[in-house]
Amino acid sequence: MRYGVIADDFTGATDVASMLVRAGLRTVQAIGVPRGPAPDADAVVVALKSRTTPAAAAVAESLAALEWLRAAGARRFYFKYCSTFDSTPQGNIGPVADALMHALGTDLTVVCPAFPENGRTIYMGHLFVGEALLSDSGMRDHPLTPMRDASLVRLLQGQVPAGQQVGLVPHAIVAQGAEAVRGKLAALRATGVRYAVTDALTNQDLCAIAEACEELPLVTAASGLALGMKSGGAAAAAQAAQLPPVGGAAAVVSGSCSVATQGQVANWMDAGRPAFKVDAARCEDGGAALAQEALAWAASRLPAGPVLVYATANPAEVRAVQQRFGVERAGAMVEACLARVARGLVDQGVRRLVIAGGETSGAVVKELEIAQLRIGPTIAPGVPWTWAPQRGLLLALKSGNFGTPDFFERAIAMSA
Repeated sequence: MRYGVIADDFTGATDVASMLVRAGLRTVQAIGVPRGPAPDADAVVVALKSRTTPAAAAVAESLAALEWLRAAGARRFYFKYCSTFDSTPQGNIGPVADALMHALGTDLTVVCPAFPENGRTIYMGHLFVGEALLSDSGMRDHPLTPMRDASLVRLLQGQVPAGQQVGLVPHAIVAQGAEAVRGKLAALRATGVRYAVTDALTNQDLCAIAEACEELPLVTAASGLALGMKSGGAAAAAQAAQLPPVGGAAAVVSGSCSVATQGQVANWMDAGRPAFKVDAARCEDGGAALAQEALAWAASRLPAGPVLVYATANPAEVRAVQQRFGVERAGAMVEACLARVARGLVDQGVRRLVIAGGETSGAVVKELEIAQLRIGPTIAPGVPWTWAPQRGLLLALKSGNFGTPDFFERAIAMSA
């Protein structure tokens, strides 16, 4: 194993794993901290559900993942978070990064959530989503991690221990290439900077940053930086992405309320495709009865083609449910219902399953008792098809923010 990756949610894990496959690395995603020997792979991504847990729990889980990866032989490490830097003033990005650095005995790391292929860029330390600052994007109203400051330096400075410094590698340096970035990192280290936010506008910038970080034991980033990992070439990438063919029915389960996923649900329904809406207010008991209702609806339609079961809603609907039940309980209720639906769909013969939303993906994978995923071909930047050998199932775990409006249709067509 060459690379060990610790991801703070399930869709984020498949996101970075797909980038590693594109670099020609045979990649396995482990669901939670693995038990037993390492799989035969060049890279292992440990998928945690630590993005929105209490910071202490996130740190403990991440350190356990690091311990397993080190014992399994990984030589370099990558803490992967979302390209919209999803976090709160309390963390969890800062506390986890600090703990990993301490465990690895390193005094400097980079901070680079850029993913230009999906419109996430960094300029003068500010994160952009498309042409908008992060604070002006749809992430402003995220139900769990509302992002209302676009300055990565300021965001991270508030999360790391007092006295630790966050600095910047500006684009004027990055554009000069790896050697210039390496020199700037050395200069920042000399002044006591521990976290170096790196500007990045293009994949070429990411490759320069990755090359400059080859001697660092730890990088922290979204998935884009993985594009700069040492590549085995096009032939190796094609071989690394191969998955076994799978037949059977196809379905989509969507829990994300992001702007992108709302557009994908609308696109599906505008085309007249079958869709069942899960009313979050009816999930108070974990949605057991509502899940059965959804499954009965799906059973009569699956023979004719793919179906969509969704809890995706607009911000006003989400706020109303959160005010009634509380933020954490409302999310857990919907996740439990959709996880039951996903398991029922698999029991009905679905073998190609698209899941939208990081929290939803985590709940579904847990419900299906999946321990490992082999990473396959990319559907859209950051979203690959994966193979769950325990279930004989193809899974696409999509971050809520990713994909074009026709993502669901494209994913299913690609898996046929």
